Amino acid sequence: MADRSRSKASVARFGFTDDRAEEQLSAVGLWSETGPAEGADDVLLALSRGPDADLAVHGLDRLREADERAWPELADALRENAFLRGRLLAVLGTSSALADFLVGSPDQWQRLTKRKLTAQEQYTEELVSAVEGLDGTEAEQALRAGYRGLLLEIAAADLGHIVDPELGASTYTEITHRLTALAEAALRAGLVVAEAETNGPERAKLAVIAMGKCGGRELNYVSDVDVVFVGDGDLQVGTRIASKMMGIVGKACFEVDAALRPEGKAGALVRTLDGHDAYYKKWARTWEFQALLKARPVAGDEELGAQYCELIAPMVWAAAERENFVGDVQRMRRRVEGHVPSELVERELKLGRGGLRDVEFAVQLLQLVHGRVDPDLRSSSTLEALAALGESGYVGRADAAELEGSYEFLRSIEHRLQLRRLRRTHLFPDTSETTELRWLARASGIRPSRGRSEAEALVAEFKRHGQRIRRLHEKLFYRPLLESVARVPTGALRLTTKEASSRLNALGYAAPDGALHHIKALTSGVSRRASIQQALLPVLLDLLADTPDPDGGLLAYRKVSEALAETPWYLRVLRDEGAVVERLAFLLGTSKLVPDLLVRAPEVLQLLGAPDRLAGRSPREVATSLRAAVRRQPGLNAAVTTARSLRRHELLRVASADLLGLMDVVGVCEALSSVWAAVLQGTLAAAIRKRVAELGAEPAAIAVIGMGRLGGSELGYGSDADVLFVCEPVGEASDADAVKFASSVAETVRKVLGAPSSDPALEVDTNLRPEGRNGPLVRTLESYRAYYARWAEVWEAQALLRARFVAGDADLGERFIAAIDPVRYPADGLDSGRAREVRRIKARVDTERMPKGADPTTHTKLGRGGLADVEWTAQLAQLRYAHRFPALRTTSTVEALRAMAHAELASEGDIESLVEAWMLATRVRNAGMLVRGKAVDQIPGSGRELAAVAMVFDYSADDDPGEFLDFYRRTTRRAHAVVERLFYDD
Repeated sequence: MADRSRSKASVARFGFTDDRAEEQLSAVGLWSETGPAEGADDVLLALSRGPDADLAVHGLDRLREADERAWPELADALRENAFLRGRLLAVLGTSSALADFLVGSPDQWQRLTKRKLTAQEQYTEELVSAVEGLDGTEAEQALRAGYRGLLLEIAAADLGHIVDPELGASTYTEITHRLTALAEAALRAGLVVAEAETNGPERAKLAVIAMGKCGGRELNYVSDVDVVFVGDGDLQVGTRIASKMMGIVGKACFEVDAALRPEGKAGALVRTLDGHDAYYKKWARTWEFQALLKARPVAGDEELGAQYCELIAPMVWAAAERENFVGDVQRMRRRVEGHVPSELVERELKLGRGGLRDVEFAVQLLQLVHGRVDPDLRSSSTLEALAALGESGYVGRADAAELEGSYEFLRSIEHRLQLRRLRRTHLFPDTSETTELRWLARASGIRPSRGRSEAEALVAEFKRHGQRIRRLHEKLFYRPLLESVARVPTGALRLTTKEASSRLNALGYAAPDGALHHIKALTSGVSRRASIQQALLPVLLDLLADTPDPDGGLLAYRKVSEALAETPWYLRVLRDEGAVVERLAFLLGTSKLVPDLLVRAPEVLQLLGAPDRLAGRSPREVATSLRAAVRRQPGLNAAVTTARSLRRHELLRVASADLLGLMDVVGVCEALSSVWAAVLQGTLAAAIRKRVAELGAEPAAIAVIGMGRLGGSELGYGSDADVLFVCEPVGEASDADAVKFASSVAETVRKVLGAPSSDPALEVDTNLRPEGRNGPLVRTLESYRAYYARWAEVWEAQALLRARFVAGDADLGERFIAAIDPVRYPADGLDSGRAREVRRIKARVDTERMPKGADPTTHTKLGRGGLADVEWTAQLAQLRYAHRFPALRTTSTVEALRAMAHAELASEGDIESLVEAWMLATRVRNAGMLVRGKAVDQIPGSGRELAAVAMVFDYSADDDPGEFLDFYRRTTRRAHAVVERLFYDD
């Protein structure tokens, strides 16, 4: 008993687990009472490497029993011929069905001794020769034997490397091409038998058109072969031949399925060319054209088959123009997936989520949409088409490579599962089926790794590839751009034709020839970049046509594309994210500022597909990030460069969100003010560091006080930063030393920020300081206090209403604010004389500063009911009543107005009119800057600029922009009436 246990343990060392293994090994001469038989080591080692050692030795024992006289020859060959050993044992360890074939045809193992496989071109000859002169059951049996013999060769070439790595692995494509060639040969041989039995070739021509995987040269080991029959002559005879052929091949090799023919199983089995033509033109549904993508003549009359393919090709490549084409294909995929039982959907290799159909549907949809004008995509092979899509830029290279790898993995798993018993199956084993998983893993070349068994490694790989396929399927198959491309007529996709010029004219391009020039510049050549542009531009041209300035938008797109030509992700983002294309087209066709910023801050483009990221950053977060980045820079110039770059990014982000309606006017002003303050903070700190390094000392603390729109957090895109510089001596330094140091720093800040730049200006304006331009740039806190106590005029008190600390020494800034509070919020308010002075100054400003020829009804700043009207009204109320109502002590215009209503200084209705007018005028002023690319206070009176401003306010391209002007005038007229009552009320 002990000896027997030792023997079993020794057998187990070679991977045998079956109780019969030792007995079978002994029977085939590979095992003795003491262990491995003499000269059997190589065979035992090969068995241990195979997918299933027990299954393989069982197959050998069956071969021995089937022909004991021939067995010694095979046994010797196994020991001596490594080529045969690797291939035969790999087959026996994988496929019980092929083992059955070898047992039934014992001489067929000789096929595996040939180092050179039977050439694909010889398959037809071999199978036709096997059935020649035979009919009925004999023909079927001969065809079956010939087919299985060649299938054995293919399987051995596919599997041999698993047992003996030196044999080399065949590629997935080589195997599927051989399987397809074998299926074609079987169809031809079956057709020969059928024609002979019906005596019909003289009365009827018949062409066999392969569809599905056979048409794509990507057959499995066990597949239905989908076909369509085309006839000429006596169709009854042709139908008998076709039916007979299907029966012969179906019994001998595989099922021949003609359900993809017109009208499906209810339709005629054989139709003429005219019959097919009439059906496809009148009745065919979208999925039928998708199926015809793989149509290829494989048997029968070659000329008739070629005519059929010539007939259907134009229909296939025009199918994408059908109404709701993309949606139909997407719904079909969902229906197919919906038919899979929920408990199997994660294991279904073919139809389930992350399965083979996910890849095939995505590839076919892209082919049909883009292949209308790109012949390189017109392949019936999934992998060839995927490679062409990647090469031409319709799919990212990385995405194409990942899909290819995952598709091949699933197809290889499918092949192994089908080889087991030569049965049609697409179901991955359940995780509880550990024995089946171990066999499948080893048959697929997967070994234990990182502490995981073969089965565990296989399951992990299966899940990884399934998840990858599903992710990429959803990315490609539901890509919004596909819908847009499909809606563009084929003629318009050919971008340089006369038809394209006519279409551009019809779309509203003022200069079609100029547009074609831009298109040619973007799409010329054979580069991948040009291919992607050819796919993008037809959609972009349609989108730009709906903007106020299509020609300007296309020019801007060309400039942006040329500037970002070397940015690797630029075109990929546009291709893969339809929302980005739509939003970019609107921005380029509406704004002159955005394109200029975009070429220098291209990273913002990626945010267009994520509205939350585009509009969701808080001003505090942005400011903190900007200050930290500037602080890390080694010197002043580097700090300013970084500050400018980050401001540019934020300016573009906010502008894009603003134009797209993702931020309200208060949010825009707050964001612009916050980033301006952060730039001041970072630059001031860098300038102080530089000056301290030069002097070796820091004689003063410095604070920057924001005034005007900066102080009120109400900056627009073109606003200057109104500031006051305050200093205070540090240590033993004198006031003079402190002022000298702070003035040097302040001048540096003004100079470096105000230096010429292609970005919107960064002007630091200090004209609101005491004594204006004639006064010192910087004062000490005590100097400010003394000046305001003795000399402050009412307009200076008014200016201080929006003063707030924005940069530098926080303690000094807070003490400055405390010092000016009594000035801007007078203890007894304003007497009537000072109130009249405020009104007098406003009247003078309105008269002297209104540009000559300006329309006072549409001037956003000084016009009737505009910004100045509303702001002066709020500020006068603050000067008069802030001592009584603390809520009026705010730098915000809107908050001050709300406080007026709360204090019952004005009715809710009047305040709402003022707030609405202020919000409208602020946003219109911002929109004017975005549209024109430069600061502007006057609303355009007509033309595309007015249309652009109107579109920012959600007026469509079809609306009369004059309606927007009427709306603006009505709103500001109501506000002006309120101003007249409140501002001049004593």
